[in-house]
Amino acid sequence: MTAPTTVLVPPARVGRWVENFAARHGDTGLVVRDGSLAGMAGDGSTFVARLPFSTSYAGPADAVSFVEAARAPAAWGVLLVRKGGFAIALLGSEGLVEHKIGQRHVQGRTKAGGQSQQRFARRRGNQARQAYEAAADHAARILGTRALPLVTGGDHGAVDEVLVDPRLRRVTVVGPWLAVPDPRRAVLDRAIEDACSVAIDVVNR
Repeated sequence: MTAPTTVLVPPARVGRWVENFAARHGDTGLVVRDGSLAGMAGDGSTFVARLPFSTSYAGPADAVSFVEAARAPAAWGVLLVRKGGFAIALLGSEGLVEHKIGQRHVQGRTKAGGQSQQRFARRRGNQARQAYEAAADHAARILGTRALPLVTGGDHGAVDEVLVDPRLRRVTVVGPWLAVPDPRRAVLDRAIEDACSVAIDVVNR
């Protein structure tokens, strides 16, 4: 069985994407299945399009209606965390409201052994913990105590360390998960675009 390839498509381009898919693979029938828009072409190629923010789709089986449902929430957040830094953003109907990007130094691994290795591991663990605490402080300040959908990415363990902070208990983590390098402004901007995009799983025959 062929594994699907996942592409992220901005909502404004989904209609054209579906048209191009049909042009390449033949007449394509659309159905709504399991909260997604699915298509099957004449040559057996398929796609499954999922709305951003873990939203389930229950509208008509056409691309226009599907795109209309691909709207960002009135308020939502992004949290990207790796050992080398973090990025937090609050977004609203007009786009970016507030953000913070921070870099923290966490030493790499060492080949030293014995007590030196143990001291190094403790120091590295302390640096990572301080970095996560700083990320949690900024996240609590920017996201506040509101119940917000939150798109996350970076390193799973690092994100989990930040989200255990009780000040962030009202956020709801939604898809997609974003695999990003150490957060910088360009990385955050791309993450915001990807968070709003439609995820399409494609199998080409």
